[in-house]
Amino acid sequence: MPADGGRAMTGHSPLRLGLIGIGIGQSAAPRLHRLAGGHYRIDIDYPLFDLADGGDFDACLGACADRRGVNVTHPFKTRAIELVETVAPEIARLGAINTVLFDDGRPVRGANTDHSGFIAAYRAAFAERSPGRVALFGAGGVGRPLAAALIALGAEAIQVYDPDRARAETLAAALGHTSCPIVVAKTPAAAATDAAGLVNATPLGMHNHPGSPLPAGAFGAPRWAFDAVYTPVDTVFLGHAATAGAVVMSGYRLFLWQGIHAFELFTGQRIDLATLTRLLAPTAAAVHA
Repeated sequence: MPADGGRAMTGHSPLRLGLIGIGIGQSAAPRLHRLAGGHYRIDIDYPLFDLADGGDFDACLGACADRRGVNVTHPFKTRAIELVETVAPEIARLGAINTVLFDDGRPVRGANTDHSGFIAAYRAAFAERSPGRVALFGAGGVGRPLAAALIALGAEAIQVYDPDRARAETLAAALGHTSCPIVVAKTPAAAATDAAGLVNATPLGMHNHPGSPLPAGAFGAPRWAFDAVYTPVDTVFLGHAATAGAVVMSGYRLFLWQGIHAFELFTGQRIDLATLTRLLAPTAAAVHA
């Protein structure tokens, strides 16, 4: 069997999947799904559709209609939800999806494994401990599902900052809950005031978007921090949070869990975390390098 779970394991047609986004050349998603497929002797074809050259997302999604499904990443998650036929009410509230399933050439179902994956990753790291008061940076296609996940986990309040204030206000109006008020902050530092948890849901920190959403001197004394960025794993944001005393959870943990959930949607098979971590060990070492 090929080391990456490639097509040579079977003479059958591969299960055709893929990832659509911008700046995704270093994504480990193809390897995750090919290796998970190899574990179940499923031959998986998982190319990257990088629209960095200005390609049209709607056209690209339409061209994927002969596939079982695709994952969708930055910056198309909010657009994708508008193009699928069926989205569960609890996912519709998020305003974004990252997984599209096709049937008979139509995008029939949308799901958000960022939402379910973050809940699983948080529980694995912190068990039943409440997130407390959380500062959320970014109110877009990642921020909205993470905000909903924080509410489901029992957060006391969310202070959200986004450079696009209207987007932050839309998130607050859509997801604000009596048990977890959402306040729109004027600055990143204001969002972090008295926060027990810090969450980066922006692209800042990615290899092609360097930086951090929060200035180094504004981290306060957080109990925990999470960065949705996983390439690189050791981001500037998490480095400053650790220095401030936080227990940090990397975006690689979310990458693993969202992948587990997406793989189950695509194949009907659920691979466990320990097995997937073992299969991906060389990749994990690479993203930490």
